[in-house]
Amino acid sequence: MKKSVTIKSKIESAELIKVSPFRKEIRKTIPHKHNSYFEIIYLSQGSGTHTIDYTEFPIIPPTVFFVRKEQVHHWDIDSVPEGYVLLLKKGFVDKSLDSELKRILSQVSALSCLRLEHNNAISKLFQLLIDEKDFSVIEGVLKALLAKIISIPASFPVNKHKTNNTILLFRELLNQTDDLKNNVAHYAGQLNTTPQNLNAICRKELNQPAADVIAEYMISESKRLLLYTDNTVSEVAYTLNFNDTSHFIKYFKRHTGSTPQVFRSL
Repeated sequence: MKKSVTIKSKIESAELIKVSPFRKEIRKTIPHKHNSYFEIIYLSQGSGTHTIDYTEFPIIPPTVFFVRKEQVHHWDIDSVPEGYVLLLKKGFVDKSLDSELKRILSQVSALSCLRLEHNNAISKLFQLLIDEKDFSVIEGVLKALLAKIISIPASFPVNKHKTNNTILLFRELLNQTDDLKNNVAHYAGQLNTTPQNLNAICRKELNQPAADVIAEYMISESKRLLLYTDNTVSEVAYTLNFNDTSHFIKYFKRHTGSTPQVFRSL
């Protein structure tokens, strides 16, 4: 019986960033997640699919994938892949004093997949990151890389709006999926504010109440547990801090249109 999602780590505990070539031998992997870092994968060659949470993306190079630490993903590659993998810990972002880099990272962390045009600069920037050891230089190259990536797709909206710091901290708390709570007051307390103020900030910045922001994370984690573990619906409800299974079922159906049992069987 599989009661939890497999967790893999490809970075040493003391490292804040790691860049390496994509391993050419990778074909099929089991669903897993990386609970300590944000992953950016650039593929210039290869074919097959990459599934992130419950969305399957065809691999059509050149393409870049973004996998947040709470997300489950797996590969089904059917030709020799080529590209790079970048692993980034929160400690790197905390150490950085570059507000523009932080803004771009916040922007790309909301994405899953971007199709790019062929551009040799992308591979060169990844290679520079492999060779570089100085933190301030790494900051500059990483910012150049991300800016280059998001500038290539013409349809990608570059939002210059500065994200409210409370929203960033709120999302960081919600990314801690091992202790999610469907409770606005709980998170308001963690953020040293009132539920009313957190609601007001969410409505202003995100155009939705705080409860809906929490629901996005609750439902995403519910779907991961239903798809990638053998936990019963009651066990999933318990994991997500619901005291009553029937309440969880109603909550899930209200936000998805189906019951957990029906979702799992699709």
